[in-house]
Amino acid sequence: MSRIGKKIRPIPAGVTVDMVKNELVVKGPKGTLSIKIHPRVSIIVEGGNVILKVVDENLKSDRALWGTFSSLVNNMLVGVTDGFKKSLDINGVGYKAALAGQDLSLEVGFSHPVLVKVLPGIKFSVDKNIITVEGADKHSVGEIAAQIRAVKKVEPYKGKGIKYVGEEPRRKAGKTAAKAAS
Repeated sequence: MSRIGKKIRPIPAGVTVDMVKNELVVKGPKGTLSIKIHPRVSIIVEGGNVILKVVDENLKSDRALWGTFSSLVNNMLVGVTDGFKKSLDINGVGYKAALAGQDLSLEVGFSHPVLVKVLPGIKFSVDKNIITVEGADKHSVGEIAAQIRAVKKVEPYKGKGIKYVGEEPRRKAGKTAAKAAS
C-alpha cells in the first residue's frame, strides 16, 4: 500500500482547490497552479481536505501513481501558500550576477555575459554573490536553479563556479600536491 498516497492533505486557509474535468487547479496567495490528473487516479475535495484514490490499490503501477500524485498535490498546496526557494552561490574572481530587468545576467569568465530568462511565476534576487530563485511551482524553481548552475559548474581545483548554498563540491589536490607526495 502507498503510505504517501493514503495521506489526507488538509487545504490551508486562503487556498481553493477545484477539479475541472481531469485537471486539478489550486489557487492561493502566491499564485495559481494546475496539473492534469492521470485517468487511474481520482481526487476528492471534501471538508477542507484533498483525498486521493486509485483504481486498484494492489497494482504496483497504481500505487506508484498514488504516491506521486499525492506528493504533487502537497507541493502545490505548499507552493501557493509558502512558495519554494533555492539559493545559489557564485565563487570566483570577477564572477558576478545582476538583474537585467526580470532576467538574470551572469558574468562567469566567458567573453560575454550569460542571460538567463525568467519563467512565468519565478522571481530572481541577487545579494552580493548569492542568487535566490523563488516561486510557487517546485518543479520550475528547481529547473531554473539547475539551468543557472549548469552555466558554470564548480571546477574541482580552485572551486570557481556556481553551486547551491550548502553544497560541498568535489575538490582535487592538483599537480603540486602529487609531486610533493612522491
